[in-house]
Amino acid sequence: MYLSETLQTPVTARYDVIVVGGGVAGIAAALAAARNGKRTMLLERQYLLGGLATAGVITIYLPLCDGMGRQVSFGLAEELLRLSITDGAEARYPHNWLEPGGSRTENDRRFEVQFNPHLFAIRAEELLLKSGVAISYGTYVTSLKREGNRVTHLITESKSGREAFAVGSVVDATGDADVAALADVPTVSYAPGNFIAGWYYSAGEEGYRLRAVGSSNRDADGDVGARLLGLSREEGSEFTVRSHAATLRHVLAQRETDPTCWPVTMATVPQLRMTRRIAGAYTLDLAESHRFFVDSIGLVSDWRKRGPVYEVPFGTLCHPSVQNLICAGRCTSVTDEMWDVMRVIPCCAVTGEAAGTAAAMSDDLTALPIEQLQKTLQAQGVVLHECDL
Repeated sequence: MYLSETLQTPVTARYDVIVVGGGVAGIAAALAAARNGKRTMLLERQYLLGGLATAGVITIYLPLCDGMGRQVSFGLAEELLRLSITDGAEARYPHNWLEPGGSRTENDRRFEVQFNPHLFAIRAEELLLKSGVAISYGTYVTSLKREGNRVTHLITESKSGREAFAVGSVVDATGDADVAALADVPTVSYAPGNFIAGWYYSAGEEGYRLRAVGSSNRDADGDVGARLLGLSREEGSEFTVRSHAATLRHVLAQRETDPTCWPVTMATVPQLRMTRRIAGAYTLDLAESHRFFVDSIGLVSDWRKRGPVYEVPFGTLCHPSVQNLICAGRCTSVTDEMWDVMRVIPCCAVTGEAAGTAAAMSDDLTALPIEQLQKTLQAQGVVLHECDL
């Protein structure tokens, strides 16, 4: 059964760049677009910036370095790391990287921090507003208008009802390639699905602590139950319910030995790590560590082990079928093996800065000279190639 509707949607405003999704990738993209002089709007469905990093309490800003003594991610990736600990780090403070004269070898700690989710979200909000970004909270993109190979309008739902925004360029930083899917860009779903996770913070005799319940390779349910992709209403709800149950079990287990242990904050979004991505002009693979790409837009490392360095090709961010849409964060074009590397905070910041900069420079990304984009990124402090480290 289908319900027929006739809708008249008001066009509320026009923006040069609209970034959809206010996680770390979206924050970086919006900052880059605004700093490059474009009228920029950031749409976020929650009422807190940062996505999984804040609302999902996955509060570990993973390494900017290769684990062998070289910093590889720069620009906004470093700026946002430093922003996240403006008011102090919760843990993992890398003295050897943040203070002069520190040792940086394969035997030393990596350039990563643990930050407070609430303060990071508010500091990011302050920075975006200072940069001139319009932030629209509680806003979902539910549809769009596409004419030929361009997205002309994004259609949203919020407390203001149904609205349309005319747009020059769009950055999909949803994490799930939602806008790309609406625009009929080719996408790929993560076939294995996601383990259940239920991270939370507690306070008790052991103090204030982050509790990492479940991870990308360890199910909080103890490998009970099927993994979930999380792209449907039903699966998102099931993931959340199972996550809550895992959190509760862990809290009660802690309280058996420490009755003063109480949860003080928990994830308010599903901790889904890999869901859907674009099938871009190029798909980056895990085996391409240390490979030179002429169209590289930045460098990332492998948070799981020391050594690998990846140049990120511009072709992983977009598909030629839609000329003014570009992706950032965990929905860029990578193989399943590479996805676990590219989904984390530093990589999201690197691709976010590149996407936002490109969207600010042109509303036809298929015709954007890559050398011009690279020159702008370099001026912003980004290192493009491993040979330039």
